[in-house]
Amino acid sequence: MQEKKSAPAAKSAQRVIKKYPNRRLYDTDTSTYITLAEVRQLVMDHQHVVVRDAKTGEDLTRSILLQIILEEEAGGAPIFTESVLANIIRFYGHAMQGFMGAYLEKNVQAFTDVQAKLAEQSQSVTPEMWAQFMSLQSPLLKGMMGNYVEQSQSMLTQMQEQMQKQTEQMLGAFGIKR
Repeated sequence: MQEKKSAPAAKSAQRVIKKYPNRRLYDTDTSTYITLAEVRQLVMDHQHVVVRDAKTGEDLTRSILLQIILEEEAGGAPIFTESVLANIIRFYGHAMQGFMGAYLEKNVQAFTDVQAKLAEQSQSVTPEMWAQFMSLQSPLLKGMMGNYVEQSQSMLTQMQEQMQKQTEQMLGAFGIKR
Protein backbone atom coordinates (compact mmCIF):
# COMPACT_ATOMS: atom_id res chain seq x y z
CA MET A 1 0.00 0.00 0.00
CA GLN A 2 1.40 3.38 -0.98
CA GLU A 3 1.35 6.20 1.47
CA LYS A 4 -0.22 9.38 0.12
CA LYS A 5 1.83 12.49 0.54
CA SER A 6 -0.24 15.40 1.73
CA ALA A 7 0.18 18.85 0.31
CA PRO A 8 2.00 21.33 2.51
CA ALA A 9 -0.35 22.80 5.08
CA ALA A 10 -1.70 26.15 3.97
CA LYS A 11 -1.33 28.99 6.42
CA SER A 12 -4.47 29.30 8.51
CA ALA A 13 -6.92 32.01 7.50
CA GLN A 14 -7.32 32.88 11.16
CA ARG A 15 -4.75 34.26 13.55
CA VAL A 16 -4.67 32.16 16.72
CA ILE A 17 -3.77 33.96 19.92
CA LYS A 18 -3.33 31.96 23.12
CA LYS A 19 -4.19 33.56 26.45
CA TYR A 20 -2.18 32.27 29.38
CA PRO A 21 -3.22 32.31 33.06
CA ASN A 22 -0.81 35.19 33.70
CA ARG A 23 -3.06 37.19 31.29
CA ARG A 24 -0.37 37.30 28.61
CA LEU A 25 -1.36 36.88 24.96
CA TYR A 26 0.77 34.72 22.68
CA ASP A 27 0.55 35.07 18.88
CA THR A 28 1.09 31.62 17.41
CA ASP A 29 1.83 33.06 13.94
CA THR A 30 4.78 35.15 15.08
CA SER A 31 5.70 33.07 18.16
CA THR A 32 5.77 36.21 20.30
CA TYR A 33 3.84 37.68 23.18
CA ILE A 34 1.63 40.58 22.15
CA THR A 35 -0.39 43.26 23.89
CA LEU A 36 -4.09 43.98 23.75
CA ALA A 37 -3.23 47.02 21.62
CA GLU A 38 -1.55 44.72 19.11
CA VAL A 39 -4.63 42.47 19.02
CA ARG A 40 -6.64 45.64 18.35
CA GLN A 41 -4.32 46.46 15.45
CA LEU A 42 -4.78 42.98 13.99
CA VAL A 43 -8.54 43.57 14.05
CA MET A 44 -8.05 47.01 12.48
CA ASP A 45 -5.98 45.31 9.75
CA HIS A 46 -8.94 42.97 9.05
CA GLN A 47 -7.14 39.89 10.35
CA HIS A 48 -9.46 37.11 11.54
CA VAL A 49 -8.35 36.71 15.16
CA VAL A 50 -9.30 33.83 17.46
CA VAL A 51 -8.25 33.94 21.10
CA ARG A 52 -8.10 30.63 22.95
CA ASP A 53 -7.34 29.81 26.54
CA ALA A 54 -3.91 28.17 26.41
CA LYS A 55 -4.82 25.54 29.00
CA THR A 56 -8.43 24.60 28.14
CA GLY A 57 -8.71 25.70 24.50
CA GLU A 58 -11.88 27.64 25.36
CA ASP A 59 -12.73 30.38 22.85
CA LEU A 60 -12.12 33.76 24.54
CA THR A 61 -12.40 35.90 21.41
CA ARG A 62 -15.60 37.70 22.41
CA SER A 63 -14.30 38.63 25.86
CA ILE A 64 -11.04 39.97 24.40
CA LEU A 65 -12.93 42.00 21.77
CA LEU A 66 -15.23 43.36 24.49
CA GLN A 67 -12.15 44.26 26.55
CA ILE A 68 -10.75 46.19 23.55
CA ILE A 69 -14.08 48.01 23.15
CA LEU A 70 -14.11 48.83 26.88
CA GLU A 71 -10.62 50.34 26.64
CA GLU A 72 -11.59 52.33 23.53
CA GLU A 73 -14.77 53.59 25.20
CA ALA A 74 -12.83 54.68 28.30
CA GLY A 75 -9.96 56.19 26.35
CA GLY A 76 -11.50 59.06 24.44
CA ALA A 77 -14.63 59.92 22.54
CA PRO A 78 -16.96 56.98 23.18
CA ILE A 79 -19.27 55.61 20.50
CA PHE A 80 -21.95 54.52 22.97
CA THR A 81 -23.81 56.93 25.23
CA GLU A 82 -24.89 55.80 28.68
CA SER A 83 -28.45 55.64 27.37
CA VAL A 84 -27.48 53.30 24.51
CA LEU A 85 -25.52 51.06 26.87
CA ALA A 86 -28.45 50.94 29.32
CA ASN A 87 -30.81 49.98 26.49
CA ILE A 88 -28.46 47.25 25.28
CA ILE A 89 -28.31 45.85 28.83
CA ARG A 90 -32.11 45.81 28.95
CA PHE A 91 -32.23 43.55 25.89
CA TYR A 92 -30.34 40.75 27.68
CA GLY A 93 -32.85 38.12 28.70
CA HIS A 94 -35.57 39.86 26.69
CA ALA A 95 -37.46 37.88 24.06
CA MET A 96 -35.99 40.13 21.37
CA GLN A 97 -32.35 39.65 22.44
CA GLY A 98 -31.39 37.51 19.43
CA PHE A 99 -33.17 39.79 17.00
CA MET A 100 -31.49 42.89 18.46
CA GLY A 101 -28.05 41.36 17.93
CA ALA A 102 -28.86 40.60 14.28
CA TYR A 103 -30.33 44.09 13.84
CA LEU A 104 -27.20 45.78 15.20
CA GLU A 105 -24.90 43.52 13.20
CA LYS A 106 -26.69 44.22 9.91
CA ASN A 107 -26.79 47.96 10.55
CA VAL A 108 -23.10 48.14 11.46
CA GLN A 109 -22.26 46.10 8.32
CA ALA A 110 -24.42 48.36 6.14
CA PHE A 111 -22.73 51.44 7.63
CA THR A 112 -19.30 49.87 7.03
CA ASP A 113 -20.23 49.09 3.41
CA VAL A 114 -21.34 52.70 2.81
CA GLN A 115 -18.13 53.97 4.39
CA ALA A 116 -15.99 51.67 2.20
CA LYS A 117 -17.80 52.76 -0.98
CA LEU A 118 -17.35 56.42 -0.10
CA ALA A 119 -13.65 55.86 0.65
CA GLU A 120 -13.24 54.02 -2.66
CA GLN A 121 -14.97 56.82 -4.56
CA SER A 122 -13.00 59.57 -2.81
CA GLN A 123 -9.55 58.29 -3.84
CA SER A 124 -9.68 60.05 -7.18
CA VAL A 125 -11.59 63.13 -6.07
CA THR A 126 -10.05 66.60 -6.34
CA PRO A 127 -11.23 69.50 -4.15
CA GLU A 128 -13.14 70.92 -7.12
CA MET A 129 -14.84 67.60 -7.77
CA TRP A 130 -15.73 67.34 -4.08
CA ALA A 131 -17.34 70.79 -4.12
CA GLN A 132 -19.39 69.83 -7.18
CA PHE A 133 -20.28 66.50 -5.58
CA MET A 134 -21.57 68.24 -2.46
CA SER A 135 -23.49 70.86 -4.42
CA LEU A 136 -25.32 68.18 -6.44
CA GLN A 137 -26.04 66.04 -3.37
CA SER A 138 -24.83 63.03 -5.26
CA PRO A 139 -27.44 60.46 -6.30
CA LEU A 140 -24.82 57.82 -5.44
CA LEU A 141 -24.72 59.01 -1.83
CA LYS A 142 -28.50 59.23 -1.71
CA GLY A 143 -28.72 55.71 -3.13
CA MET A 144 -26.26 54.25 -0.63
CA MET A 145 -27.84 56.02 2.33
CA GLY A 146 -31.29 55.15 0.99
CA ASN A 147 -30.34 51.47 0.95
CA TYR A 148 -29.04 51.75 4.50
CA VAL A 149 -32.18 53.54 5.70
CA GLU A 150 -34.41 51.08 3.83
CA GLN A 151 -32.60 48.08 5.33
CA SER A 152 -32.75 49.59 8.80
CA GLN A 153 -36.45 50.35 8.42
CA SER A 154 -37.12 46.81 7.20
CA MET A 155 -35.33 45.32 10.21
CA LEU A 156 -37.28 47.61 12.57
CA THR A 157 -40.56 46.56 10.94
CA GLN A 158 -39.62 42.89 11.34
CA MET A 159 -38.76 43.49 14.99
CA GLN A 160 -42.11 45.22 15.58
CA GLU A 161 -43.99 42.37 13.88
CA GLN A 162 -42.10 39.82 15.99
CA MET A 163 -42.92 41.73 19.18
CA GLN A 164 -46.60 41.92 18.19
CA LYS A 165 -46.72 38.15 17.53
CA GLN A 166 -45.05 37.41 20.86
CA THR A 167 -47.46 39.74 22.68
CA GLU A 168 -50.45 38.05 21.04
CA GLN A 169 -49.08 34.62 21.97
CA MET A 170 -48.51 35.70 25.56
CA LEU A 171 -51.99 37.23 25.82
CA GLY A 172 -53.45 34.11 24.18
CA ALA A 173 -51.80 31.96 26.84
CA PHE A 174 -53.81 33.91 29.43
CA GLY A 175 -57.00 33.61 27.37
CA ILE A 176 -57.00 37.26 26.33
CA LYS A 177 -57.63 38.13 22.70
CA ARG A 178 -56.92 41.45 21.05
